Amino acid sequence: MSAARAAAAPESPAGPVYWDEACKHLARRDRVLKKLIPQFGEARLASRGDAFTTLARSIVGQQISVKAAQSVWDRFATVVGGPSHRLAPKAVLAIEVPSMREAGLSARKCEYLQDLAQHFADGRAKPANWGAMDDEAIITELVAIRGIGRWTAEMFLIFHLMRPDVLPLDDLGLLKGISLNYFSGEPVSRAEAREVAEAWAPFRSVATWYIWRSLDPLPVEY
Repeated sequence: MSAARAAAAPESPAGPVYWDEACKHLARRDRVLKKLIPQFGEARLASRGDAFTTLARSIVGQQISVKAAQSVWDRFATVVGGPSHRLAPKAVLAIEVPSMREAGLSARKCEYLQDLAQHFADGRAKPANWGAMDDEAIITELVAIRGIGRWTAEMFLIFHLMRPDVLPLDDLGLLKGISLNYFSGEPVSRAEAREVAEAWAPFRSVATWYIWRSLDPLPVEY
Protein backbone atom coordinates (compact mmCIF):
# COMPACT_ATOMS: atom_id res chain seq x y z
CA MET A 1 0.00 0.00 0.00
CA SER A 2 1.40 3.41 -0.91
CA ALA A 3 1.93 6.06 1.76
CA ALA A 4 -0.64 8.30 0.09
CA ARG A 5 -3.28 5.60 0.42
CA ALA A 6 -2.19 4.10 3.74
CA ALA A 7 -4.41 6.37 5.80
CA ALA A 8 -7.50 5.13 4.02
CA ALA A 9 -7.21 2.13 6.33
CA PRO A 10 -9.36 2.31 9.48
CA GLU A 11 -7.87 3.94 12.56
CA SER A 12 -7.63 2.17 15.88
CA PRO A 13 -8.78 3.88 19.11
CA ALA A 14 -5.10 4.55 19.86
CA GLY A 15 -4.64 6.51 16.63
CA PRO A 16 -3.81 5.75 13.00
CA VAL A 17 -2.81 2.15 12.38
CA TYR A 18 0.54 3.24 10.96
CA TRP A 19 1.54 5.34 14.02
CA ASP A 20 3.82 2.88 15.84
CA GLU A 21 5.58 1.92 12.63
CA ALA A 22 6.04 5.61 11.82
CA CYS A 23 7.53 6.37 15.24
CA LYS A 24 10.06 3.56 14.90
CA HIS A 25 11.01 4.75 11.41
CA LEU A 26 11.40 8.37 12.52
CA ALA A 27 13.42 7.47 15.61
CA ARG A 28 15.84 5.53 13.40
CA ARG A 29 16.17 8.26 10.80
CA ASP A 30 16.16 11.49 12.83
CA ARG A 31 18.09 12.33 16.03
CA VAL A 32 15.69 15.12 17.04
CA LEU A 33 12.58 12.98 16.71
CA LYS A 34 14.32 10.13 18.53
CA LYS A 35 14.37 12.41 21.59
CA LEU A 36 10.99 14.09 21.00
CA ILE A 37 8.73 11.09 20.44
CA PRO A 38 9.14 9.50 23.91
CA GLN A 39 8.24 12.79 25.58
CA PHE A 40 4.60 12.49 24.54
CA GLY A 41 3.85 8.96 25.61
CA GLU A 42 0.73 7.47 24.08
CA ALA A 43 -0.54 10.74 22.57
CA ARG A 44 -1.62 10.29 18.97
CA LEU A 45 -3.11 12.17 16.06
CA ALA A 46 -6.91 11.96 16.30
CA SER A 47 -9.66 12.59 13.77
CA ARG A 48 -12.97 14.23 14.64
CA GLY A 49 -14.59 12.02 12.03
CA ASP A 50 -16.54 14.75 10.23
CA ALA A 51 -15.27 16.24 6.98
CA PHE A 52 -17.31 19.44 7.06
CA THR A 53 -16.42 20.26 10.67
CA THR A 54 -12.71 19.67 10.06
CA LEU A 55 -12.68 22.02 7.07
CA ALA A 56 -14.75 24.62 8.91
CA ARG A 57 -12.38 24.51 11.88
CA SER A 58 -9.43 24.94 9.52
CA ILE A 59 -11.01 28.07 8.02
CA VAL A 60 -11.67 29.49 11.49
CA GLY A 61 -8.06 28.79 12.45
CA GLN A 62 -6.47 30.56 9.51
CA GLN A 63 -3.88 33.19 10.53
CA ILE A 64 -4.71 33.13 14.26
CA SER A 65 -3.25 31.24 17.20
CA VAL A 66 -4.47 27.81 18.27
CA LYS A 67 -5.88 29.29 21.49
CA ALA A 68 -7.71 32.10 19.68
CA ALA A 69 -9.07 29.69 17.08
CA GLN A 70 -10.51 27.42 19.78
CA SER A 71 -12.20 30.36 21.48
CA VAL A 72 -13.78 31.60 18.25
CA TRP A 73 -14.83 28.09 17.29
CA ASP A 74 -16.55 27.49 20.62
CA ARG A 75 -18.53 30.71 20.26
CA PHE A 76 -19.39 29.90 16.65
CA ALA A 77 -20.63 26.42 17.58
CA THR A 78 -22.82 27.97 20.28
CA VAL A 79 -24.34 30.36 17.73
CA VAL A 80 -25.00 27.52 15.30
CA GLY A 81 -26.52 25.50 18.12
CA GLY A 82 -24.73 22.24 17.52
CA PRO A 83 -22.02 20.20 19.22
CA SER A 84 -18.60 21.69 18.53
CA HIS A 85 -17.28 18.36 17.21
CA ARG A 86 -19.91 18.01 14.46
CA LEU A 87 -21.73 20.96 12.87
CA ALA A 88 -24.31 20.46 10.13
CA PRO A 89 -23.83 22.46 6.90
CA LYS A 90 -27.53 23.37 6.76
CA ALA A 91 -27.37 24.69 10.33
CA VAL A 92 -24.50 26.98 9.35
CA LEU A 93 -26.43 28.24 6.32
CA ALA A 94 -29.36 29.12 8.59
CA ILE A 95 -27.26 31.57 10.65
CA GLU A 96 -27.23 35.26 9.73
CA VAL A 97 -23.85 36.89 9.12
CA PRO A 98 -24.19 39.39 12.02
CA SER A 99 -24.57 36.46 14.42
CA MET A 100 -21.49 34.81 12.95
CA ARG A 101 -19.55 38.05 13.32
CA GLU A 102 -20.51 38.23 16.99
CA ALA A 103 -18.68 34.94 17.48
CA GLY A 104 -15.47 36.70 16.45
CA LEU A 105 -15.33 35.74 12.78
CA SER A 106 -14.14 38.19 10.15
CA ALA A 107 -16.50 39.07 7.32
CA ARG A 108 -14.30 37.11 4.93
CA LYS A 109 -14.35 33.99 7.09
CA CYS A 110 -18.15 34.23 7.33
CA GLU A 111 -18.27 34.17 3.52
CA TYR A 112 -15.90 31.22 3.38
CA LEU A 113 -17.87 29.21 5.94
CA GLN A 114 -21.14 29.84 4.14
CA ASP A 115 -19.63 28.86 0.79
CA LEU A 116 -18.18 25.69 2.32
CA ALA A 117 -21.55 24.83 3.88
CA GLN A 118 -23.27 25.38 0.53
CA HIS A 119 -20.84 23.02 -1.23
CA PHE A 120 -21.68 20.28 1.29
CA ALA A 121 -25.40 21.00 1.36
CA ASP A 122 -25.87 20.87 -2.41
CA GLY A 123 -23.57 17.91 -2.99
CA ARG A 124 -20.77 19.66 -4.88
CA ALA A 125 -18.38 18.48 -2.16
CA LYS A 126 -18.17 14.69 -2.29
CA PRO A 127 -16.30 13.48 0.81
CA ALA A 128 -17.28 9.87 0.11
CA ASN A 129 -14.91 9.93 -2.87
CA TRP A 130 -11.88 11.35 -1.09
CA GLY A 131 -10.72 8.17 0.62
CA ALA A 132 -9.88 6.61 -2.76
CA MET A 133 -8.12 9.70 -4.16
CA ASP A 134 -4.46 10.59 -3.81
CA ASP A 135 -3.35 13.61 -1.81
CA GLU A 136 -2.77 16.03 -4.67
CA ALA A 137 -6.11 15.21 -6.32
CA ILE A 138 -7.92 15.99 -3.06
CA ILE A 139 -5.98 19.24 -2.64
CA THR A 140 -6.94 20.29 -6.17
CA GLU A 141 -10.61 19.63 -5.45
CA LEU A 142 -10.60 21.41 -2.10
CA VAL A 143 -8.79 24.57 -3.19
CA ALA A 144 -11.57 25.15 -5.71
CA ILE A 145 -13.77 26.04 -2.69
CA ARG A 146 -13.51 29.66 -1.56
CA GLY A 147 -11.36 30.14 1.51
CA ILE A 148 -9.54 26.85 1.18
CA GLY A 149 -5.91 27.17 0.19
CA ARG A 150 -3.23 24.54 0.15
CA TRP A 151 -2.55 24.87 3.91
CA THR A 152 -6.20 24.25 4.80
CA ALA A 153 -6.35 21.29 2.41
CA GLU A 154 -3.21 19.84 3.97
CA MET A 155 -4.67 20.19 7.46
CA PHE A 156 -7.67 18.24 6.18
CA LEU A 157 -5.44 15.50 4.80
CA ILE A 158 -3.64 15.21 8.13
CA PHE A 159 -6.50 15.62 10.59
CA HIS A 160 -9.45 14.06 8.79
CA LEU A 161 -8.12 11.59 6.23
CA MET A 162 -5.11 10.82 8.45
CA ARG A 163 -2.76 10.71 5.48
CA PRO A 164 0.72 9.77 6.71
CA ASP A 165 3.03 11.70 4.40
CA VAL A 166 1.85 15.32 4.26
CA LEU A 167 4.43 18.11 4.67
CA PRO A 168 2.66 21.49 5.16
CA LEU A 169 5.47 23.87 4.24
CA ASP A 170 3.13 26.87 4.53
CA ASP A 171 2.61 26.12 8.22
CA LEU A 172 4.42 28.69 10.37
CA GLY A 173 4.45 26.36 13.37
CA LEU A 174 6.27 23.67 11.40
CA LEU A 175 8.86 26.15 10.16
CA LYS A 176 9.33 27.55 13.66
CA GLY A 177 9.69 24.06 15.11
CA ILE A 178 12.30 23.08 12.54
CA SER A 179 14.12 26.34 13.21
CA LEU A 180 14.27 25.71 16.95
CA ASN A 181 15.01 21.99 16.82
CA TYR A 182 17.44 21.81 13.92
CA PHE A 183 18.90 25.32 13.37
CA SER A 184 19.32 26.72 16.91
CA GLY A 185 16.51 29.20 16.32
CA GLU A 186 17.83 30.61 13.05
CA PRO A 187 15.09 31.30 10.45
CA VAL A 188 14.66 28.53 7.91
CA SER A 189 13.46 28.60 4.33
CA ARG A 190 10.91 26.23 2.85
CA ALA A 191 13.76 24.58 0.93
CA GLU A 192 15.70 23.97 4.15
CA ALA A 193 12.60 22.60 5.84
CA ARG A 194 11.96 20.28 2.90
CA GLU A 195 15.55 19.05 3.10
CA VAL A 196 15.21 18.25 6.82
CA ALA A 197 11.95 16.42 6.10
CA GLU A 198 13.47 14.14 3.47
CA ALA A 199 14.46 11.76 6.25
CA TRP A 200 10.88 11.68 7.52
CA ALA A 201 9.25 10.19 4.40
CA PRO A 202 6.94 8.31 4.13
CA PHE A 203 5.67 9.54 7.52
CA ARG A 204 6.04 13.32 7.28
CA SER A 205 2.60 13.94 8.81
CA VAL A 206 3.67 12.11 11.96
CA ALA A 207 6.97 13.99 12.16
CA THR A 208 5.11 17.28 11.67
CA TRP A 209 2.75 16.38 14.51
CA TYR A 210 5.70 15.85 16.88
CA ILE A 211 7.40 19.06 15.74
CA TRP A 212 4.15 20.90 16.59
CA ARG A 213 4.15 19.18 19.99
CA SER A 214 7.65 20.48 20.67
CA LEU A 215 6.18 24.01 20.52
CA ASP A 216 2.94 23.31 22.38
CA PRO A 217 2.35 20.10 24.37
CA LEU A 218 -1.41 20.43 23.75
CA PRO A 219 -2.31 18.61 20.51
CA VAL A 220 -3.54 20.68 17.59
CA GLU A 221 -6.98 19.51 16.45
CA TYR A 222 -9.15 20.48 13.49
